[in-house]
Amino acid sequence: MKALTVRNLPPEVAKAIRDKARKERRSLNQTVVSLLEQATGASPRGRKQTIHHDLDHLFGIWTKQEADEFDSHLRDSRSVIDPKDWE
Repeated sequence: MKALTVRNLPPEVAKAIRDKARKERRSLNQTVVSLLEQATGASPRGRKQTIHHDLDHLFGIWTKQEADEFDSHLRDSRSVIDPKDWE
């Protein structure tokens, strides 16, 4: 693996990385590598991740009311347990 030095890192970026590392209980190096992989679309093995756009046209089309209704129905359906599902 290659080593990389980053200079002139803005303090707010450094703080955000430290906070993320602390929150995820990971080292700074692990956190930076993960962030770079995500930002470049590269997987840990160096392959590019596939990013799909086939559902993009559906993003953000619900009104707040429609989204709230969906969430309500979803919550209700999760609270019902059918014993037959566990046989």
